[in-house]
Amino acid sequence: MINYIELSKEISYALRHAPWEYELEMDEEGWVSVEQLLDALNKDEKWESISEKDLIVMIQKSEKKRHEIAKGKIRAYYGHSVPMKIAKEEKEPPRVLYHGTARRFLDSIKENGLLPEGRQYVHLSQDVETAHNVGRRHDKHPCVLKINATQAYQDGINFYYGNEKVWLADEIPSKYITEM
Repeated sequence: MINYIELSKEISYALRHAPWEYELEMDEEGWVSVEQLLDALNKDEKWESISEKDLIVMIQKSEKKRHEIAKGKIRAYYGHSVPMKIAKEEKEPPRVLYHGTARRFLDSIKENGLLPEGRQYVHLSQDVETAHNVGRRHDKHPCVLKINATQAYQDGINFYYGNEKVWLADEIPSKYITEM
């Protein structure tokens, strides 16, 4: 029986953070050949029977919508820390976006705004609940920050669509951020 959550985490690690460990050739938009990914996974006893059908089921079952498959290729939507910049489609964001964070980061955010901090983009949530859940990874009682995305966009801040719950930005200056 395949544990699709574990498989998703393994693939996320491969596609977001360490494609070289899996000998994957990633294009400028973060796409990797499904065949190449399966060859790499199948070398591990744990994943030796994984097929493209399993990847499709994993994507369908995932609540977080981390990956997509198209035309024989797969990629992670967001969360990359690989040195190359993954090209994203710039889009006008919703009026307001949110960011969940640990309370200990608030002073730095007030001073410097939201920065990618080791990732390629700042991750923003389309709803408060998602932002709160993200913040809880780092703090039992996180802060949710409200981002005036419309004003930031009008002032020239670039936003990129991640998926139906996640938006990305290069950075968000503190003047567009309020604590909820």
